Amino acid sequence: MHASESTDRYFREAANIMGLSSNMQTLLLTPEREVKVQVAMEMDNGEIATHIGYRIQHNKSRGPMKGGLRYHPEVDQDEVLSLATLMTWKTAIVDIPYGGAKGGIQIDARKLSISELERLTRKFIDEIHDMIGPDKDIPAPDMGTNAQVMAWIMNQYQKYHGFSPACVTGKPVELHGADGREEATGRGVGLLTIALLEKMKEGIEGSRIAIQGFGNVGRYAVQFLHERGAKIISTSDAYGGLLNEDGIDIHALCNHVEKTGKVVEFNGADAIANNELLTCNCDVLIPAAIGGVLTPEIAPDIRAKYIIEAANNPTHPEADQLLNSRGIVILPDVLANAGGVTVSYFEWVQNRQHFRWELERVRQELDSIMTKAFDKTWDLATEKKVNLRLAAYLLGIGRVGRATVMGGI
Repeated sequence: MHASESTDRYFREAANIMGLSSNMQTLLLTPEREVKVQVAMEMDNGEIATHIGYRIQHNKSRGPMKGGLRYHPEVDQDEVLSLATLMTWKTAIVDIPYGGAKGGIQIDARKLSISELERLTRKFIDEIHDMIGPDKDIPAPDMGTNAQVMAWIMNQYQKYHGFSPACVTGKPVELHGADGREEATGRGVGLLTIALLEKMKEGIEGSRIAIQGFGNVGRYAVQFLHERGAKIISTSDAYGGLLNEDGIDIHALCNHVEKTGKVVEFNGADAIANNELLTCNCDVLIPAAIGGVLTPEIAPDIRAKYIIEAANNPTHPEADQLLNSRGIVILPDVLANAGGVTVSYFEWVQNRQHFRWELERVRQELDSIMTKAFDKTWDLATEKKVNLRLAAYLLGIGRVGRATVMGGI
């Protein structure tokens, strides 16, 4: 199943409950613009490399469009469309004034030198600068990109349009970025993990957590949960996984990763495969790496009671049905990982106001927005007697639909 088919399936399930006509469903699903551009660049060895870049703008009924920029070998137009659509619902669920967009280039950024990465980024912005901007579409980091890439984007955009730090978010703090942006997605995941356990009358203290992925999101989520008493029994990265039933020493693991760049060969846990992590005996499973890891084949073997989707689109729709039928509670990606776009919104606001917030304010505002969105989703799920994913989609689609109708077609 293509990524966009999975996203559409969840949308149509919610839209049918809402009684939306087929014409209205088509309107809300159809992206406003899809752009595919040539990104030609000179490599360090003098050879010319040609890549394909994508930017898909899905919906702007609630504000300028917002979405990350992904450099990854598996990027294609369908994946970018799926992620752009998810951003539309995600920004509406947390009720920030954005629509959804996404972009990407099919390339393995790890194989590029710093100078090649910079040239690639600048050439891409040369092709799309006229369709992005603080009132149109605001990129942000995603897989394979980071604050440095966002700094290059801002610099290249400003060559055409003048000083405009709000044209992109996720920038270095030294270049008008926001304190707390790097930790935001992981903090939000940790915060809502605790909120869900509290709703289920369970505490975070002593809860057994397995988290697939020890990148930016996974690392901050692990640290947040560990500091609040959770027992992290398993984690992983692209090179392999770790398992310690008594709990991993997170401080020591972070030091190990700082030195080696990976979690494997850490002395404080046993080595396991990534799939073993997904089926280990834990209370909470947090997929925080790539999409599509929870498949129909692996779903029957998952032993967690709760799944927090820190990654985008990690659960296959058929696996979602199987897991729900087994009584496993899933907090969906469109809510669970919305902390990143929320603090990106704070960065955009600060850039527009030319006024910097302190870290404590960023955290307070993030916690307030995420908690409010979770409570609203929980209440809707209880009222409608549906699962949390369907409730989140009902909330997001409802807000986008009403904005579309009130704004006029």
